Amino acid sequence: MLSGDLYHYPQERTFKRAPPDNEFSVEQSAASRKLIEEYLQKTKMPLWIEHDFNANAKLKKAPAYYD
Repeated sequence: MLSGDLYHYPQERTFKRAPPDNEFSVEQSAASRKLIEEYLQKTKMPLWIEHDFNANAKLKKAPAYYD
């Protein structure tokens, strides 16, 4: 799953940091994070945080792909 701008850095997940206060709705973003985390737990799906330089460096790049 791609995080989009729901998370910008992995620390926002591991430290349970609140969404930034420049969000349109901090409460709505927090609720979305809760739902996404529950879904990821249930499905064991990985979350790719696009702003995470180290994690992105390990992902397959074109022409390689994921099934």
